[in-house]
Amino acid sequence: MYIDKTLYTTAPSGEGRLDKEMRVYRLLEELHIPYSRIDHEHADTIEDCRAIDEILGAPICKNLFLRNRQATNFYLLLMPGSKRFLTKELSGQLGISRLSFAEPKYMEKYLDTTPGSASILALMNDPDHQVRLVIDKDLLCSETIGCHPCINTSSLRLLTSDVLNIFLKHTGHSYTVATLTGE
Repeated sequence: MYIDKTLYTTAPSGEGRLDKEMRVYRLLEELHIPYSRIDHEHADTIEDCRAIDEILGAPICKNLFLRNRQATNFYLLLMPGSKRFLTKELSGQLGISRLSFAEPKYMEKYLDTTPGSASILALMNDPDHQVRLVIDKDLLCSETIGCHPCINTSSLRLLTSDVLNIFLKHTGHSYTVATLTGE
């Protein structure tokens, strides 16, 4: 996988970029949230992100878009990329009988993103708060997080405190803490 090893601290020019990606940069600038950015080929899996992690200096987290059986409640789960996800473990903590991965049409509808590109930053596209954010407690202990700017050809390093205290305050999303062991 090709990775531009240059760390940028500003938005790209916009040429050849999707509007949804450029909206992320504009919002981060509006909120005065600093970031580091690298560009790379499509990184669809956590395995693809391992080399990105090393250059970026922040662990990319898994961003899983989930739903209940009736497709009436939607969840964005953030967890360390190295941790195994077991639906039963999270379902029990949320008091839901069954969770499954949400179909791409819901991801596009509520987060304006596609599989492989989901991230906490996509909550800026959910003004009606249809998606409930769930964060694994281990991520809350990390000084930084790595995530995509709504497209998986770039990755950002952000301070966890900026995401929790500035970004989420702006979007109006709260979060539920989960304790996931992957066992």
